[in-house]
Order: sequence, then C-alpha cells, then structure tokens
Amino acid sequence: MLNFENIQKSPIKDIVSENYIFASVLYYFGISFFQYEKNSLMEVCDKYRLNPRQLIDELEDWAKRKEPSPEDLYLHPIEVLVSYLKRKHYFFVRQELPFLSNMISGIQSEILDYKNILNDLRMMFPLFVEDFIHHIHEEESRLFTRIQLLHDIENDEFDLPLTLHILEKDPIALLAETHEIHDDEMQGIRKLTKNYYLPDTAPIGLKVLYHELQNFEKELIIHAQIEDQLLFPKAVELEKEVLRKVRKKIRNN
Repeated sequence: MLNFENIQKSPIKDIVSENYIFASVLYYFGISFFQYEKNSLMEVCDKYRLNPRQLIDELEDWAKRKEPSPEDLYLHPIEVLVSYLKRKHYFFVRQELPFLSNMISGIQSEILDYKNILNDLRMMFPLFVEDFIHHIHEEESRLFTRIQLLHDIENDEFDLPLTLHILEKDPIALLAETHEIHDDEMQGIRKLTKNYYLPDTAPIGLKVLYHELQNFEKELIIHAQIEDQLLFPKAVELEKEVLRKVRKKIRNN
C-alpha cells in the first residue's frame, strides 16, 4: 500500500522513477509524465482536475494485474483463446502503441546522442506501427473470421454447397505457413538502442521509454508464441473435426 500523503506531494519524476508503471497510468488519464517531471502529483491533478486518490488506486490496480500463462490458456477452448487475443490486440492498438508513440514524439534531450536516437525512432516507429496494425487487421479478418466460420459450419448454419466453398478457401494450414512474427522493426529498434541499454545517468524519460519498448517487444514475442503454439494447433484440430463431420454428412446424403 502506497503512502498517499507522501506520494501526492512527490515530484512526478520521483514517482515514475520508483515505478515506471505510473507513466502508463498517467497516460491513461491523458497526462504525459515527461511534461511535468518537476511538478508534484497534487499540482498535476489540480491542473487536470483529477482526484489523486484515483490515480494511486489505478496504479496499485495496474501493478497487481497478471496475464494468464500459456498453460492456463491451453486448458480453455479456442473461443476463449481468440477472445483473449482480440483483447490484447485492442490493448496494443489503443493503449500501448499510442503511449510509446507519445513518448517518442514528445521526449526531448539536449544530449546529442539521445537527440539523434529520438530522431531516428521518430522515423522508424511509425513504420513499425503501420506494419503491426496491418498484421492485426489481416489476422482478425482472415484467421479469426475463419475460426468463426468453422464454428458456424459446426452449427449447421450453411447449406452444403456454401460449406464446401468456405472449406476450400483459406485453410488453416495455409494461414499458419504465412503467419509471421512481426519482429523485424523491433530488431532495428534493438540495434538503435543498443539492446535498450542506458547508463544510470540517462534522463528518466529515456529510461521509461527504453523500458516500455523492451516490455512491448517481450509482449509481442509471448503473443506470437501463443498464436503459433496454441491458436494455430487448436484451429487446425477444429478444422479437421469440421471436415470429418462434413464428409460424414456427404456420405449420408
């Protein structure tokens, strides 16, 4: 439990240095932490007409959040897995990518090396975002839609000619072969940031940015592993079962 009296009087810089998650919490409330590093939490809350208690409660809530493990997800049916991945997509697009973009575009440094890195990130990161969002839309429009169609076929929602047409298009095995881990741009970011290394003397804004970029990359790796090791195998099995039932239906006709 955080000491409310102390934290609301502390400068934003000190609060964020103590727990980088608070930078995300502030962004959630529409506040760019790097613009108010020297201001106290109370001053920032007054400016934005926010209740500091609400921010602290949100920080504690975020700190307690725990993602389900691949083992947990494996035990659930494919519908739950798809729902989880959709929620992660939404969180990536609506929270994490805008938060990272906000820092990359807004953080400033008078140190030439850091200034050059930030300028390079301002060119590189939007390209990654564009590619990543395209990948998400492609995945949801093809793979997730395919899985839903397979469930619809299981529930006899299509006549036999339409069922056969659907099954011939975009088989799961083909989608699995073309599925890519979108890591190329992150490799470029790793190289640019020297594997997210910063000396202890680096500005807090850069430290938070590097930390969040590295965390995002870890999330992408886990996300891709869940898709490759859980979603696709479950989808392949679902498709096989649907095909088995359709062939049996054809024989019986």
